[in-house]
Amino acid sequence: MNIKTYIPNTITCLNLLCGCIAVFLAFHSGAQYMGLYGFQWAWIFIGAAAVFDFCDGLSARLLGAYSPMGKELDSLSDLVSFGLAPAFLVLNTMMGSGAPVGVSLIALFIALMGALRLAKFNVDTRQATSFVGLPIPANAIFWIGTLGWIDVHGYPGDIVMVILILGVSLLMVSELKMFSLKFHDMSLRGNVRRYTVLAACVLFVITDGVAGLAWTIVLYILISLLGKRTDPDNIGENTQA
Repeated sequence: MNIKTYIPNTITCLNLLCGCIAVFLAFHSGAQYMGLYGFQWAWIFIGAAAVFDFCDGLSARLLGAYSPMGKELDSLSDLVSFGLAPAFLVLNTMMGSGAPVGVSLIALFIALMGALRLAKFNVDTRQATSFVGLPIPANAIFWIGTLGWIDVHGYPGDIVMVILILGVSLLMVSELKMFSLKFHDMSLRGNVRRYTVLAACVLFVITDGVAGLAWTIVLYILISLLGKRTDPDNIGENTQA
């Protein structure tokens, strides 16, 4: 077998490795490593996992190295990096803020709905040209932003957190049509919404720090709600399920 066929799966494994490290760090949120707290390193590793998640699909397209095993490995990796890791980060944040264990465990709903979202994506033929439901990497980005907001402004309370967890998690398995954030070319035509979200992300992060990532995902959801239901220029990829 040509060695190039192993490259995408190797990159996917790096996604998985970053997710595993993020899960570990979620349980050592208060520890300091090289000047940053454990939860901050977890954000970084989830971000790195998102980069690898993008690169594995890109490399598969460039090398023509698609494989059924790669698709399954990608989903398993995404569940850890973008489902379990943010769920445990949220859980430990809630417990560290004084929420009862029984209430904090609702954070695991993030991982549960993430698993259902990935399984649904793998068998749903409607998602060949658009997404149905919030992509799981976007879910993870939202929670990094939300936890960044909490780190600066303080814990908003158990009721608010439970509502957010249930609402965002259910969005992953909803019937909401959403456009892909992946650029297939750099032209403005067909990419207006993508450039809008990208520009807004930069502005949000500059003005509100890490919390700006959450506002970016909120904008992404709003644009999807207000925009066209389908877009032939947006192609759903298993690397952004």
